[in-house]
Amino acid sequence: MQLRQIGDTKVSAIGLGGMPMSIEGRPDRSRSLATIHAALDAGITLIDTADAYHLDASDVGHNETLIAEALASYGGDTSGVLVATKGGHLRPGGGAWTLDGTPAHIKAACEASLQRLGVDAIGLYQFHRPDPTVPYEDSVGAIADLLDAGKIRMAGISNANPDQIRSAQQILGGRLVSVQNQFSPAFRSSEPELELCDALGIAFLPWSPLGGIKNAADLATTYQPFAEVAAEVGATAQQVTLAWMLAKSPVVIPIPGSSRPETVRASAAATDIALTPAQVSRLDQS
Repeated sequence: MQLRQIGDTKVSAIGLGGMPMSIEGRPDRSRSLATIHAALDAGITLIDTADAYHLDASDVGHNETLIAEALASYGGDTSGVLVATKGGHLRPGGGAWTLDGTPAHIKAACEASLQRLGVDAIGLYQFHRPDPTVPYEDSVGAIADLLDAGKIRMAGISNANPDQIRSAQQILGGRLVSVQNQFSPAFRSSEPELELCDALGIAFLPWSPLGGIKNAADLATTYQPFAEVAAEVGATAQQVTLAWMLAKSPVVIPIPGSSRPETVRASAAATDIALTPAQVSRLDQS
């Protein structure tokens, strides 16, 4: 498994996105635990989650507690695993998403995540999504306070534009280590953020890199060049998608979601695919 850098920590070049194991259509707990264990077996050392990955207000933090249980029950060495969680986004019920970027909420959410994860300090804590009713500097300032207090080891932001990335880097005193934005063959408007992260040496974590739960299976038919390159290298279109992202910049660490052991193993294998510059260019232009 290739390694990449988030701050001062080396992690696997492919991470595991935990959301599909906790929202609508989620599998039973035993399969979810098996999926996380399969990720660890495959050498994945970055697991991404959020307190908002749950069904409704009675289920807050479901994915965080699931990950904590999986790590505790693994039986192997998990000291090198980085769990990245997020706060500031809410799902009060039935799939509805709301925002709360107030410093008070972010700090309370971090405390709750610490308890669910069973750690003294969260490895990577990310401001989940800007709240238009709260000044961005206030929300990120709360993340800086958590960093200063030792509640979190590293700080990141999510769903941010270039100006917000620069602002967060300033507010955090140069300690911003990651940006998590949507990026996939279907959603490429985060190219400027990816390029900025590359220039600044900040990890860029594409969420929904395969197009989301409902669309991942259709990559080969929807994006023909990815299917063509997949045939050339003896892989799937999904694996080629992840390899393409890895080839774009050394700061890119895709975090595909998974809810089955076989899919997480397939994602991990994408780090073994070496695309030629010509192939990467074809995919860029597709």
